[in-house]
Amino acid sequence: MKILLARHGETSWNAEGRYQGQADIPLSATGEAQARALGERLRDVAIARAVASPLSRARRTAELALGDRAGMLTLDAGLAEIAHGTWEGLLASEIHERDPARLLAWRHEPHEVLMPEGESLQHVFDRAWPALARAADGMAADDTLLVVAHDAVNRVLLCHVLGIPFGRLWTFRQAPTTLNLLEGPDVDHLDVVRLNDCSHHTPLFGEAVHRAL
Repeated sequence: MKILLARHGETSWNAEGRYQGQADIPLSATGEAQARALGERLRDVAIARAVASPLSRARRTAELALGDRAGMLTLDAGLAEIAHGTWEGLLASEIHERDPARLLAWRHEPHEVLMPEGESLQHVFDRAWPALARAADGMAADDTLLVVAHDAVNRVLLCHVLGIPFGRLWTFRQAPTTLNLLEGPDVDHLDVVRLNDCSHHTPLFGEAVHRAL
């Protein structure tokens, strides 16, 4: 079984450095172009099943990536982005003024943080991993699954597969419409084959670093 774990395309809030969380912000024109580029890359890939977060930026990314195969897409709320609570819609500079200690912890000890009126990384994992398992259930050895989710969701899933603690989730990146390729007999026995591959829209060393981290 192969799992293509993708992130949604860019939104205006990504570009501005605003924390999105579960605010339903649509793709920007740049994000739609990134999703179409992902679709070009996946055009000749036989995809047996596709599942996305119900937030519109992930759903639309999946639809554009699938093209005329978009009818296969299903949605799973377990793949929704981390709830940033009262941080949603704010710039990092604004959070620094209002909640500096928690922002510092989020950057250096993210596994210790409970978002104000929101979630922790463990909360995200506890719903996202079962969602991944549901998506992969019953797939054959040669099948490919496309999953389109979000930054924090992808990071906790990848940390688990890599066997590293959530406190290290900032040690790798997840670019807009990036691809992570996982392969194995089932979700409990996966290898990471590709990590943060966004070559369909960004040259080597060209990735933009978003400020909402």
